[in-house]
Amino acid sequence: MLVGYVRVSKADGSQVTDLQRDALLAAGVDRGHIYEDMTSGRRDDRPGLTACLKALRERDTLIVWKLDRRGRDLRHLVNTVHELTTRGIGLRVLAGEGAAIDTTTAAGKLVFGIFAALAG
Repeated sequence: MLVGYVRVSKADGSQVTDLQRDALLAAGVDRGHIYEDMTSGRRDDRPGLTACLKALRERDTLIVWKLDRRGRDLRHLVNTVHELTTRGIGLRVLAGEGAAIDTTTAAGKLVFGIFAALAG
């Protein structure tokens, strides 16, 4: 199953998740499997992310629009992907600099391995 996560940094209405949500829907994520937060990525208390990670099961794939929607920094992202991989869950990034990351493919695993080496 494909599970999506969208986030904007401000909850004051000046930012919306429409672009991210549309990209996830186009990638095949069911509308009911998209989780959302409207808070800074630096905050650890993101209820949408918590619910999203809890909903993921083995063989699922977490889909995010861009890497910065998911993680605070490279080290945090590497740790999260390691946790997902341990659980048998893939990560696919749709746009931006991390668009080559799809840990459900050999090429995507290689790209993420390079990112992980840089964080180490």
